Amino acid sequence: MNAKELCEKSRACLADFTTWVALDSSNLSAGRQLAVKYFIVAVILFFAQLLFGMIAATQFIFPNFLYSWLDFSVNRMVHINAMVVWMLYGFIGCVYWLLEDESGTDIVGLNLGVLAFWVLTGAVTLVVLVYLFIQIGAGNDTTIWLINEGREYIEAPRWADIGIVIVMLIFFYNVVATFSKGKWSGIAGVLTLDLVALAGLYTAGMFYMTNITHDQYWWWWVIHLWVEATWEVLVGVIMAWSLMKLLGVRRQIVTTWLYIEVALMFGSGILGLGHHYFWIGTPEYWLTIGGFFSALEPIPLVAMVVHAMYDAGTHSFKNSNHPAVAWIIAQAFGNFFGAGVWGFMHTLPQINLYTHGTQWSASHGHLAFFGAYATINIAFFYLAIQHWRGDVWMSNGMPNAWRWKWALGLLNAGVLGMTIALLIAGYEQSFIERATEGSTWGGYFSAQNHPSFQSAMVWRWLFGLMTFSGLVLLIWDLLTIGKGETRKTQEIIEH
Repeated sequence: MNAKELCEKSRACLADFTTWVALDSSNLSAGRQLAVKYFIVAVILFFAQLLFGMIAATQFIFPNFLYSWLDFSVNRMVHINAMVVWMLYGFIGCVYWLLEDESGTDIVGLNLGVLAFWVLTGAVTLVVLVYLFIQIGAGNDTTIWLINEGREYIEAPRWADIGIVIVMLIFFYNVVATFSKGKWSGIAGVLTLDLVALAGLYTAGMFYMTNITHDQYWWWWVIHLWVEATWEVLVGVIMAWSLMKLLGVRRQIVTTWLYIEVALMFGSGILGLGHHYFWIGTPEYWLTIGGFFSALEPIPLVAMVVHAMYDAGTHSFKNSNHPAVAWIIAQAFGNFFGAGVWGFMHTLPQINLYTHGTQWSASHGHLAFFGAYATINIAFFYLAIQHWRGDVWMSNGMPNAWRWKWALGLLNAGVLGMTIALLIAGYEQSFIERATEGSTWGGYFSAQNHPSFQSAMVWRWLFGLMTFSGLVLLIWDLLTIGKGETRKTQEIIEH
């Protein structure tokens, strides 16, 4: 088969796929077509995240699984980095989706935005391939630039770091120039401020210092503040706009809570980082300050949703998209418990002394990332797919509604189950490794070999399988929901 025939065959397959899922891009503006590109890659990376997570979880139980083919360290690295990148793709897609509606004008510099998408996607693909096939040998100055920077959670090579910042700057230009051409709002102002921090804070992880304490200090600015501050505010913007469109919530309500979110994030976000600082040699008082302030951050988003639901009740709680609303509610409580309760539970100084670096942290991480970020992206996927199909009915009486409900249940139950299993494992580590044997290597291996710890890892795998099944069902539902539906949605007027 020559190149021309291959191209024609690929085009025909794409046409068949589009026909099967009954999606019509003529319903979308050029900006929203770009948003859909980001959503598609986000879902693919979401699948990759869970796939490599399951492989890593299997290797935790059976260390010889795929031995010499795929190392556990590489699988874990792909699992975590795919999570960060797919969520970022989802956020960018959400902003491009709402940008024209909120500004009242076409996106400025759209061609540049499309170019940035393809550059970012090509870079992500190349980095993942390097992770999988070239993760061998000693590190040096060359590998920092081309292979791996060697920093946990932000392992991407330096060229990719620079590319990410450039893409964020293009994204920033698209947003600010569009709002400048159109109209400004409270959402526009908060989004613009947040995108400055989104691009700026990432640069904190792009340099090295000879003092390990100083180096780790700035590393945490990317690991925690980039995610905990800028992402939380970005979620607030997305949620505020979504609540107005889905439930007709008054703009004054969501904007007020959004301002409170910004004040709390940028006012206390740096202080919230303090629960990491003690462990890199900074004064003891940072642990108490950080433990308190980091627990406050999810409160405004929960309050925004609760207030929005109350406001929606004044006009009979009408909504145009049941799956999207359900996922927004899941976000409010997932964020509160995952980032708030679970975070506060193990960042208190008296507790963190024993839990730091154990599976207790992983327990918090699983529930926080899913509850705070994955859920809002999924909610927006449903909002977007509804419009992509031509604003069809996606509320009461929708056929095959069991699919989105089961996907919602399996994903949330699976993540919660993994969270509890990891919490049990972390408790055993904290008790044996820290409290009893004083953070020694002997204590570490005693905890790893304890029956409760090993049982928890099996349960983590089983609940991970449940989560993966929920994702498969979610993808099936996103591809088929609203297909063949002729009823049009009812417009929800902002009150």
